Amino acid sequence: MQVFCDFDGTISIEDATDMVLTRFAGSEWEDIERLWKQGQIGSGECMRRQIALIQATRVELDQFLDTLAIDKGFAGFLSYCRRNDLPVTIVSDGVDHFIRRILARHGIDSLPIIANVLTCSVTQGRESYSLFPPFAATGCLSGAGVCKCRVVDNNDLRVYIGDGRSDFCVSDKVDLVFAKAKLVDYCEENGIPYVGFDDFSDLLPKMEAVLPSVERRSRALPQVKTA
Repeated sequence: MQVFCDFDGTISIEDATDMVLTRFAGSEWEDIERLWKQGQIGSGECMRRQIALIQATRVELDQFLDTLAIDKGFAGFLSYCRRNDLPVTIVSDGVDHFIRRILARHGIDSLPIIANVLTCSVTQGRESYSLFPPFAATGCLSGAGVCKCRVVDNNDLRVYIGDGRSDFCVSDKVDLVFAKAKLVDYCEENGIPYVGFDDFSDLLPKMEAVLPSVERRSRALPQVKTA
């Protein structure tokens, strides 16, 4: 069994990329965001264009990332997964450095992370940023830098935890979905079975209750739907 978990808005309290852009990029990032929401560009192109707008030194960027919070129940959730030999992989259409820095600040530094790779270059003493998408896939319906459907493919039994738009397309390709926020609405609208949760403290007892039946039924989707 493999647990896959989104980061922004799921593990992190707020979307880390949006917070960084709000702090260090001009308002143009919001114009690019609207193009993505209107379906005019894919999420990968959206992210690449937005990250290029960041105006900050690496020190300033890291200092800001150190102020961002994660769900207080996430550490307990990880402890449960380790005790029960459930590997956890973070899969995000966000930025790898943002995720690693935030988790390290909270004492978590050993999780596999699949995300867009941030690169930094210095020209005439000024730092600039770009994204490299090593997990993109030709034909990805979301045009994502990280194709989550590709990431979860070929795993025996898959649990997915998420909250938003980047989790929509993968939600019907796994065996068990834990959903909150926009992902709940999407699952409801598309008839996708899910277990609703508010935070990881709420999620953990639900996982403990549901997983034994999922294991018995192998790859079958559980008939569980709770708000």
